[in-house]
Amino acid sequence: MENAIFSWESEVRDYECDLQGIVNNANYQHYLEHARHLFLKSRGIDFAEVTARGIFLIVIRIEIDYKYPLRAADRFRVDLKLERLTRIRFVFEQEIFRAGDDKLAIKARVFTAAMNKEGRPILPRELEALLPGLESQ
Repeated sequence: MENAIFSWESEVRDYECDLQGIVNNANYQHYLEHARHLFLKSRGIDFAEVTARGIFLIVIRIEIDYKYPLRAADRFRVDLKLERLTRIRFVFEQEIFRAGDDKLAIKARVFTAAMNKEGRPILPRELEALLPGLESQ
């Protein structure tokens, strides 16, 4: 991914595969989510701590293009970049590549926001700090 700001590498576990021997489509979302949580943690944002304070980081929409299947024991990399959409909404652009040959497996756009306990949209200072210089489109 061009201009990725975070990457995470892992390996497909056999139980993540379906009867066809390929990663079940739902497991790709687990990979994407784990990479987002690790990204936030790398920037000093603890997902559990933020949630305990009554700030809920939510996914409002996901677009996924499945390009090439991963199989058990394949090593892979999730790349991520962040784009501001509006004052309080942002999108994680994420791609999953098979390690070794960098074959694109998944291309995803994960639209996110935050809300408080009352369900009102907010932009916590921790997230605002991730977004300086990102222009809304």
